[in-house]
Amino acid sequence: MFSDVEIKIKRKNKILFSRDSQCLQELIKLIQLQNHRALIMWALDCSKRCLEQFEAKYPYEKRPGICLVLCEAWARGKIKMSAAKRAILDSHAAAKEINDEAYGALCHAIGHAGATVHVETHAIGLPMYELTAIVLKCGKENYSKLVRDKIDYYYDRLLYWQEETDKLKLEWADFLLDDTKPNKEKLLSEKQKLKE
Repeated sequence: MFSDVEIKIKRKNKILFSRDSQCLQELIKLIQLQNHRALIMWALDCSKRCLEQFEAKYPYEKRPGICLVLCEAWARGKIKMSAAKRAILDSHAAAKEINDEAYGALCHAIGHAGATVHVETHAIGLPMYELTAIVLKCGKENYSKLVRDKIDYYYDRLLYWQEETDKLKLEWADFLLDDTKPNKEKLLSEKQKLKE
C-alpha cells in the first residue's frame, strides 16, 4: 500500500504522495464523483486541522489562516479571485520561509485546500501534503497507521459533504453554481488513461 511512499522517502522527495499513490486511489475515485461545492466544503473543513497544528507551533504566522478565510469568502462570492489567489500564494510562500519541512507541508496543504475553490484538481493536494507532514513528523517506521487513519477520515468527511453541502443552502459565487461543468479531477484522470 505504501511502496511508492517508501521509494520517495529513500529518495528524500519533498512530497511523499501523488495522484499515483496506491493508498489514495479510493479517495481520488470519490473526489471524481463530487460537485465542485462539495469538494470546497470538504477541503476547507479538513484543512482546519492542518491550520490548528500549524498555528500551535507558529502562532505568529498568519498567512495560512488568512488563506482559508479569503478562499471561503471567494467561494461565497464576497471577494474576487485576485485577493484569494494572493492569499493562496502567500500560504505557499510561508511554507518555504519557515524552513520546517513537516510544517511547511501543512502550509502547502492549506494552500491547496484554498485553491480548490478555483479548480477541483487542487483538492487532492490537501491529502498529498498533509500526509507528507504526518510521515515527516512520525518518521518512516511509525507513519502507516496514522496515514491510514487520516485517509479514512478524508473519505468519511467527503461522504459527509457529498450529502450535506447543498442541504445547507449556503451562498455561493456564481461560477460555483453551474453543475453542468464536469469534475476536472475526473477529466484529468480520463486524459491520463488515454496517454497510457
